[in-house]
Amino acid sequence: MNLESMSLEALWTLFPITFVSYTDRFKKVYLEEEKNLRSLLGETIIRINHIGSTSIKNIKTKPIVDLLIEIDFNNKDNVKALLSTPPYILMNETPTELSFVKGYTLDGYADSVFHLHIKEYGDCDELYFRDYLNEMPLKALEYEKLKLSLFKQCQPNRDLYTAGKTMFVKEVVQLAREKYKGRY
Repeated sequence: MNLESMSLEALWTLFPITFVSYTDRFKKVYLEEEKNLRSLLGETIIRINHIGSTSIKNIKTKPIVDLLIEIDFNNKDNVKALLSTPPYILMNETPTELSFVKGYTLDGYADSVFHLHIKEYGDCDELYFRDYLNEMPLKALEYEKLKLSLFKQCQPNRDLYTAGKTMFVKEVVQLAREKYKGRY
């Protein structure tokens, strides 16, 4: 058996949503993985950043480090080929994004878990979201409250949990784009 053949329900059981307090360890883990990815992907990476809740100080988060890797999407197939071997698992592919995970095993989570979001250079709403919440702690706490509420309502369904955050994320990205015109 492998992870790809498991049902969503089985995966949700094996990989439950959990929350931890923010820690500086997330930045260290991110930097180690960034180094690994730069070694593996080389110059195909135009920009790489730590995103997601582990990059937002002082809020509870799932202990999963998200990375945004911006590339020339003409190199998508090359990047996909380089990452399509263990320890990376392709989770989703759309015309505008490749999503890989690392740290998911048949025994559950590894010590460090990663979600890689590979997009066209400049497709970086996640950076606006991260920066805005780091500069607006009350809004960050509002996000934390939403996540904890969704967790209680949606568990174990990760898809519903993620969908429940969509409107909030869009709102914050819009605010951030207005505030940080042209930052990225």
